[in-house]
Amino acid sequence: TIALVGGTGAGKTTIVNLLCRFYVADHGVVRLNGIDIRDIPIESLRRSLAIVQQTPHLFSGTVADNIRYGRLEATGDEVIGAARSANADGFIRRLPGGYDFHVGESGELLSAGQRQLVCLARVLLADPVILVLDEATSAVDTETEALIQEATGKVLQGRTSVLIAHRLSTIRRADRIFVIRDGAVVEEGCHAELLRRQGAYYA
Repeated sequence: TIALVGGTGAGKTTIVNLLCRFYVADHGVVRLNGIDIRDIPIESLRRSLAIVQQTPHLFSGTVADNIRYGRLEATGDEVIGAARSANADGFIRRLPGGYDFHVGESGELLSAGQRQLVCLARVLLADPVILVLDEATSAVDTETEALIQEATGKVLQGRTSVLIAHRLSTIRRADRIFVIRDGAVVEEGCHAELLRRQGAYYA
């Protein structure tokens, strides 16, 4: 697990966009397992990656439909299992119709925290090799943040993860932290190392 930290406009999201190949670098190379991502078929790359963004996106349809989007052939039991692991099952069952509840356009009938939990369930169902979390708890209340943090811990297990983070609770769990400033890495290390250096991260 690595964390990318830095001020607004430092380049954190740009790095993620390059990793996901939303656009291609005009110089330099992004490699996965030593392979230039430009040499990996885009379908294969996208199947290996999942991203949970700061503003979660849901589609019109039911809660179950939105979770199943992570793996379209998933059974109903697998959808429910993913929701349980993501700490979403509790609130889903309280909705009118439960998993058959229609979330509205872009999930407007759910709160920001509920949308984020559904997105985490989708990721768990997809079971990607690489997970990107773009400040997934920034727009939720404290109680929902605790649920998301617990679910995120499960999501991170057994996979390579990239976290764009501002909250210390998220950052300190990372194996390596990269401090980004003006598009460049100015410091890297684990939380304890970077604190000892009393440099940019410490500040």
